[in-house]
Amino acid sequence: MVEATVPQTKVQPDKLSNYDLILLSQAGIRPERAVFAELMRRYQSHVDKILYHLAPDWQDRADIAQEVWIRVYRNIKRLNEPEKFRGWLSRIATNLFYDELRKRKRVPHPLSLDARRMVDDGEMDWEIASDAPSPDEDMTTREFHDQLREAIADLPEVFRTTIVLREIEGMAYEEIAEITGASLGTVKSRIARARSRLQSQLKNYLEGK
Repeated sequence: MVEATVPQTKVQPDKLSNYDLILLSQAGIRPERAVFAELMRRYQSHVDKILYHLAPDWQDRADIAQEVWIRVYRNIKRLNEPEKFRGWLSRIATNLFYDELRKRKRVPHPLSLDARRMVDDGEMDWEIASDAPSPDEDMTTREFHDQLREAIADLPEVFRTTIVLREIEGMAYEEIAEITGASLGTVKSRIARARSRLQSQLKNYLEGK
C-alpha cells in the first residue's frame, strides 16, 4: 500500500483539492484550525442536506450538525481511505440522526423531498424544472409535495433512510449498505419496497391529475 503524501502546509487551505485538504486535516495530533474550517465550509451543505431530508421539522438540526463536526474533528485520523470522506461523513450524520431519533418518541414529519413525479420504469424523478412554473403548475407541485410527504411519513424508518440516501444523495447501493449496516441485498429490497409503497399510495392522486 502506497502512503499518501501530505501536502505542504504553506499552501492556503482554500487552494487545496478536497483530497489534499483531508490529508492535511489528518496530519498532526489535531487538524489545524484554518484547515478544518475550510473542510467544514466545503462539506457543511452536505451535512445540512442529509439532516434536513431526514428530519425537516426538527428545530435543533444545527446542534446535530455541530455534533457531526465534533466527531469528525476527533476521529478524522481514523479514516483510512481519505477518498471516502464524503461517505464517512454521511455515515456519521446518519448515525447521529438515529441516536437522536431513539431519544424521541415521535417525529411527525421525518422527511421532506423535493419531487415532482414518478416515471414509468419505477425510478423516482426528483428534478425540478428550472423555468418558473405557472400558478397552476406551482399549486399542483405543492399538492404533490404534500401527498409525497405524507406517503413517506408512513414508511418505516429504514425505508425512509434508504430512499433519502439513494434518491436525494445519489449514493450507490454499496455506500448505503455501509452507512446503514445492512447487506447489499437488504438495501436493494428496502428501496424497491419503498418505491412500490410510494407508487401505490400516490397512484390515485397521480391518475386523477
